[in-house]
Amino acid sequence: MKSQLNLKKAIITVLFVIISVTVFAQTGKISGKVSDKKTGETLIGVTVKIKGTTKGSSTDAEGKYLLGALAAGKYTIEASYVGYSTKSIADVEVKASGTTAVDLILEESNSQKLNEVVVTGVAGKESQTAILMSQKNSVEIKQGIGIQEMSRKGVSDVEEGLTKITGITKVDGRGLFVRGLEDRYNNLLINGLAVPSNNPFKKIIPLDLFPTDIVSVLETYKTFNSSLYGDFAGGTFNIVTARADKSITRINIGTSFISNTTFKKFLRAEDATGFGSYFGLTGDDRKIPKVVGKVPSFYSLSSDEARSQFGSGFDVDNGKAPLNSNVGILHANKIELKNNRFIQYLFSINTDNGFQAREGVDRFFSTAQGIYDNNFYTKSYRFSTNSSVLGALNFVSNRLNLNLNAFYLKGTENTIQDQLGYTNSQSTVSNAFIRLNQLQKTDLFTGQLFANYKLTADDAHSVRAGVSYSKTKYQLPDRKSYRGARIDENTTAVSYAGNSIYRQYMDFDGDFFASGLLEYNWKFGNEDLAKAHKLSVGYNGSFSKMKSDLRFLASQSLASNGTSFPVNKPDAALDSELKAGNFTYYEGTNSGYQSRMQEGVNAGYLDLALRFNDKVNLNVGTRFEQSQRITRFRESGSFDDPFQKLTKDNFDILPAANLKYAVTDQANFRVSASKTLTKPVVMEAFPLEFLNPDGTIENGNENIINSKNYNLDVKYEWFPTSKEMISITGFAKYLQDPIERLFAPTAGSGGLIVSYNNSKKAVLYGAELELLVELSRIHESLSKFSLGFNASLMKTEVTIDRIKNAGEIATLGDKSTRKLQGASPWLINADLKYDTDISKRWKSTFTMAYNVYGERIYAVGTSGLDNYYEKPFGKLDFIWTNKIADKWDVKLGFENILNPTYQIELGDKSKINILEDDLTIRDYKRGVGVSLGLGYTF
Repeated sequence: MKSQLNLKKAIITVLFVIISVTVFAQTGKISGKVSDKKTGETLIGVTVKIKGTTKGSSTDAEGKYLLGALAAGKYTIEASYVGYSTKSIADVEVKASGTTAVDLILEESNSQKLNEVVVTGVAGKESQTAILMSQKNSVEIKQGIGIQEMSRKGVSDVEEGLTKITGITKVDGRGLFVRGLEDRYNNLLINGLAVPSNNPFKKIIPLDLFPTDIVSVLETYKTFNSSLYGDFAGGTFNIVTARADKSITRINIGTSFISNTTFKKFLRAEDATGFGSYFGLTGDDRKIPKVVGKVPSFYSLSSDEARSQFGSGFDVDNGKAPLNSNVGILHANKIELKNNRFIQYLFSINTDNGFQAREGVDRFFSTAQGIYDNNFYTKSYRFSTNSSVLGALNFVSNRLNLNLNAFYLKGTENTIQDQLGYTNSQSTVSNAFIRLNQLQKTDLFTGQLFANYKLTADDAHSVRAGVSYSKTKYQLPDRKSYRGARIDENTTAVSYAGNSIYRQYMDFDGDFFASGLLEYNWKFGNEDLAKAHKLSVGYNGSFSKMKSDLRFLASQSLASNGTSFPVNKPDAALDSELKAGNFTYYEGTNSGYQSRMQEGVNAGYLDLALRFNDKVNLNVGTRFEQSQRITRFRESGSFDDPFQKLTKDNFDILPAANLKYAVTDQANFRVSASKTLTKPVVMEAFPLEFLNPDGTIENGNENIINSKNYNLDVKYEWFPTSKEMISITGFAKYLQDPIERLFAPTAGSGGLIVSYNNSKKAVLYGAELELLVELSRIHESLSKFSLGFNASLMKTEVTIDRIKNAGEIATLGDKSTRKLQGASPWLINADLKYDTDISKRWKSTFTMAYNVYGERIYAVGTSGLDNYYEKPFGKLDFIWTNKIADKWDVKLGFENILNPTYQIELGDKSKINILEDDLTIRDYKRGVGVSLGLGYTF
């Protein structure tokens, strides 16, 4: 049934494209260039339309326009632009299947030029038209979205913005998936410079920390070129930070409501309820007791120490969740100097907080009995804050462009989580209860200095260079938990034995991260440098040092086996027990509490861009990349044992070729081939055991190695107008030693280990389809509508090494192949936009957006259990944005309207006998969101 439905959708899509092509082919066109009469510069964003109709277009980054799908006849065309007099040309004749060329020259309006902002030349690169033109002209397969388009679609953060690009989806809390490949396969640059992740469990910085206020353009590279880092398989994102093109001050405020959270019961740690907590200023009282020292020694705290050394307790506030909120302030200015020089500066500060309640099942299976080992119903209450500060200073002259950027990101997440059910397969004891009280803190500081300099005035020879410094911190201070038996809704009984009460302290410090680049460019072979060949010779690299420190304190029975206390207010009862000497805390940290890792990348590259003629462009290049990862760790044993040292050195030669053939002025054919790498997420290769209260453990694998990837892309793209595009891409990848997530039972009962390993090889191939079309080509009455649609289909096959991946044999049997972990077989993104002018000073845009992905392997099964599968999840949003009097911006959004269930299930092909009817491992609903944003520009 699903295959029939997918086939019908495919047939409808193909018919739509064919009809559109046919209609377009039987009509004529008007095209040309618009320029300034005084300066001769081309003008970007000029509105050119057929007078008396709504059929129109805007000039692109080269000042060109195209009016298509015109019946044969004579027309009057009209060009209008802010600060310029409107110009009309009558009796422009159009012939069927022909193109009439009409260039337009506009003159500044005397009545307006003193009061209006005039944008010429290089301005407007953030618009959808300019970005489409950049995509059309680039040789590699490159896509992007600018601040204008993100604002129209109601996007508030970078992560959400990138999901508007073909083949990209996000999964709540797990980052971005490109072409169905998860976070592990991505890389991040900011202004072309490498930056670290502030979270060891993620490959790149959680991009929802970046508000769109600090962004100019989000670029996504889906094909490799030698100047990019070799860690490339899904995509490389480049965040181009905002710059000031004019004097502006803007204030944004917003609020949002979530149906299953707002104004409903919400638990928060008592130290997360103050005013400072709303800005992430929390956690200082969660430091590890000084009495245990800097080096673990199995120390037992005295009664007085156990009562006085902890700055925070287990008590929680049982209240109601307020509305989510956000505030942002941006100020920017451009100062004109003499001799065509100017200075730009920008300062932005943003803060937001959110409340999210979720509930659903949380389970894993026993391989010995084929039943649930753990079976919990889990409720979680997450209070998160994000803050960002950006400062940017730019100096621009005829030959020098110098930029200094600094930004700081801070995030916190306070979580109270309750799990009620049974553990260790003891289904007859269904009142087992675990309370987790956790604070996660992340910090990232990055400073960047980069420059472009024209060695010759005509830009035939130029250099660009940059350096950056970053420092990160990831903390789980005093991560508290207790487990026992739920007596009634308000009371829990705990035992002091078996680590029933524990406190965990984890610090993961990115002490140092530096990156740099230096590149020389030479344009040659044509006096018109826009059509010249270009040779680029460069270096880029990075170096990082990081360390972890994990300490563990647990309850120790002295004169009593346990006690009972109120679920949300246990501190008074525990203090009384400590005072009576019935229990204390002792440190149970093992010798592996500290680990160290340093990584370095040094790479030189050559890239030759050959412009054979107006139709054929070829980029060929090679990257010579040396990388090293040194890990220092201790296994179980003595604290005095020296660190073991594991060094992995790599030298890779990574060639890349990108060919673009301009079939017509509006259509390109592209081919790209390359060799790249995939490096593990820090935690995947870090020798750290991360323990959760429910018995699940996440283990890094220090023996994991980089994957080697061989990539091929073939693409055809057509740009009917400056605002439209239709493209289809075929792609294939061969992955040697792919990295995958797997799960396995612990040696005893009542636990599950999530770890990582290399499989032998993987092959994947697929296709992408993208449409950006103005619906006026179907009928004039639809002239205010536009449709965006993109879809990816992908097939994967992994071959395991039956010795190295021996844990899978019990699950696969005689087979040695399966699908690739983390890869979706299909995904769809679509949006329908309606633009209208409610009045001369009030412009509105209505956007309906939907995205959905196909079932994929969340974790690979072992020991006879099938894989864990992440089920399809669709998200439907409606956004209404308004621009009023060029001063006010108003946004109303309805998010996750369908409110589907997020779900992970055990597959139905386990080799052991599964006795449970419900194979659901985890599920929850996010709730429907309603958001309101208000902005004012001074």
